[in-house]
This record gives sequence, structure tokens and C-alpha cells, in this order.
Amino acid sequence: MKHVLKNAVAAALLMIGGVASAQVLNSPHDLTGAPGVTTTETCVFCHTPHGADTAAPVPLWNKTLPAGGGYQTYATLNTSTLDGSEHAEVGSVSLACLSCHDGVQAVDAVLNAPGRGPGSGNLGSGSLIGDPPVNNTLAVIGTDLRNDHPISIQYGGGGVNATSHSIDGAFTGDTVDPDFHDPVRATINTNPAWWVDTDLGPDSTPLVREKTDMILYTRADPALDGGVDQPFVECGSCHDPHNSQTGVDPTASVAFLRVLNTDSQICTACHIK
Repeated sequence: MKHVLKNAVAAALLMIGGVASAQVLNSPHDLTGAPGVTTTETCVFCHTPHGADTAAPVPLWNKTLPAGGGYQTYATLNTSTLDGSEHAEVGSVSLACLSCHDGVQAVDAVLNAPGRGPGSGNLGSGSLIGDPPVNNTLAVIGTDLRNDHPISIQYGGGGVNATSHSIDGAFTGDTVDPDFHDPVRATINTNPAWWVDTDLGPDSTPLVREKTDMILYTRADPALDGGVDQPFVECGSCHDPHNSQTGVDPTASVAFLRVLNTDSQICTACHIK
């Protein structure tokens, strides 16, 4: 059963995320080797082929999502240079990242543990990030996000949405903040999807969404742009949790960034500086 679970989830992630998903194995996101963890299932810490949380914004999610209102956000600093608006609550894929990285929930607490039949619980250690055996305090973002890049925030300060940019292709309008590169839109499963081309991948193709592009996440907020679908910056915009080594340089460890940050190209992919 353990082999069935591992192979089924691995196959699903390959279809969803591309071949780089295999790079979770033996990476810091592979928790199977942590002391006290009894499972050999690499993917089960985040994903399950059955019994997943259908309300989660990520596929086959196997953890309890935290409440979005439990975080202090960057906007509370009241900086005059912040042109965009952070969502009323942290949400989207960022909640999936924070379900481990806020240091509140045990990293091995899952909805559906491996084995015959459904069963929730810890997979061995019940440890938090920052505590043995998962001893990496730099990975503990916490619930105070004021010292982190804004997430759940409109790209470019707003102005890009399913009304102002209703056709596929590069955005030709104006973002509220002009110091941002134009995003690209495609329609995927009848829904709008946005990203920022980086042209940095080994097989990069303009106007085609790839894992080395900066991914923007579609959200609709009634308080922003009339509740029309629009692109938001989330944790997954810059980070690829399935890729511990970027496709630009397969020998370099880049802390799950989508591309190497040489010459600050992560920053300048979106910001015109």
C-alpha cells in the first residue's frame, strides 16, 4: 500500500508540476529521513491521492490549512511605497506553505496517513519546523509576516484583471504602479491564469507558462477591482516547492526558488529597477 501511495502521488505531481517535482526526493522538503519519522512516503507530508482537502487551493492537499486571519501582514507597516493592496486575509497557495512554515502545526501532521484505510495523525515525530528533528530555524516564517515580501497582494498594485485583460497574451494596459513588468494571461480550464515571463529557463518560450516563470495566482476579492478575477503575488510566485534546484543550473541549490537569484533576477523579473 505504501508503494501504491507513493507512486500514485508522484505520478500525479509529475503531471501537475512537470519533471522537476522529482527533485523533492532527498531535498529539505523530503522529511522521510528525519529522526522519529516512521514513513518512507516522501509525498505524503503534503499530498494524498485520497481524502484530500477539497477546499485547499493546491492539489490533493493532505494538511489542515491555517486560518488566513491569523497573520500580521506587510501592509500593517503603513509604508508609503506600497502601492498595492494586501488581501484582507492571507490566502491562496500561501496558506499551504504556511501550514508548515508558520511554525504552528507539526510538519508531519496529515489528514490521511499511509496504510490501509483513512487515518489522520502524526507520521512519527510531531515536530515543528525549528525543533528537532526538523531543525531549521530559517524556515520558520512565523505568523508575523511584516518582515517578509508581501503575499496575497495584487500584482503591480492592481489594474490587471479579467475585465481589463480579457484575452490571452501579454497585458497591454497599465498597472497602478508602472514599475512592474507586464504579466501574461492564458485561459486554463476556462479560468484566467497569469504569470510573468522570465525567459530564464533552459527551454524558455515567451508567452508560455513554465516553472521558471514567476507564477501569479488568480483570486477574486469583492473589495478589490469589483471582485473580478485578478493576479496576486503569493509564496509560490517566487518559490517552487517541488524544485530544490533550479532548471537554469541543476547543480546549484537555490532554496526552492524558481530561478537563480544571480544579479537579483528574481526581483527584476517583476520589478523594473
